[in-house]
Amino acid sequence: MNTTTPGASTNTTTPYILGNLEMCVFSIKVLFGLPTHYYIIWLIVKGTGGVASEFFNFNLSVCEIGACLDCLFFILVNWILFLEPLALLFQGFIITSRPLFQCLICVECYLAVVHPVTFLKYKPLRYRVICSTAAWIIIFVSCLVCMFTLMSSNINAHTWFFLSQFIFILSIQLFCLVAVLRALKQSGPGERVREREEKNHMKRRAFQLILITTVNMVITYVPIIISGVFIILKQHYHVSYWAPGLVCYALASFVQPVLFLRRAGKLSCPVSP
Repeated sequence: MNTTTPGASTNTTTPYILGNLEMCVFSIKVLFGLPTHYYIIWLIVKGTGGVASEFFNFNLSVCEIGACLDCLFFILVNWILFLEPLALLFQGFIITSRPLFQCLICVECYLAVVHPVTFLKYKPLRYRVICSTAAWIIIFVSCLVCMFTLMSSNINAHTWFFLSQFIFILSIQLFCLVAVLRALKQSGPGERVREREEKNHMKRRAFQLILITTVNMVITYVPIIISGVFIILKQHYHVSYWAPGLVCYALASFVQPVLFLRRAGKLSCPVSP
């Protein structure tokens, strides 16, 4: 007699399907993320502006390579068990590095558009190095926290850890991006009609770029924040809570590299904006 109920069969099959979905997302991240970010780093180093003009994007690509390696470790840990501590350690790159450097890029854009005088004051490379050094220290601390909380199976502490970071950093990013969008919609106080027409095309392209970045931030962080809230409310980790946020967070990481390559002239678009 078959004693397996339909509900039990569904409960057994769902984690298996979602687990395979996670492996597919990790594989896509590794296969496409590693060569893309290596190429971006090569473009920044070989570019005419040097590393200084794209310093935060350079650090962001380095961090994304670390995140890709973490996905690779999670794939290999199914066969090589001693890689598990390394996979848990590198999870700090996924949780902290991308939000931090994206936040620095948004703040820099905010200063350049809304407070140009302040931006020119803090534009030199030494200020970017100071901010990046502080960010890297936070990232390494985050890596250690992730490793210890996950190795002790303290899922609630780990969830609170990344959830508080995402909510705080997303708030700063949305504030900066919305302020930039409002500034781009307004005309300068002394601009004539002809000057407005000349700048209209450039401002429209910048507005579209910032709008895409804003939507990308929402798609990146809101689903995974909701996943974290579900885990805390249920006091239980289940792959069905985590999978939707993970898919959005992983796949949305390709938007900013595509925008960078488009801005660098390495991607052609048949329809000009």
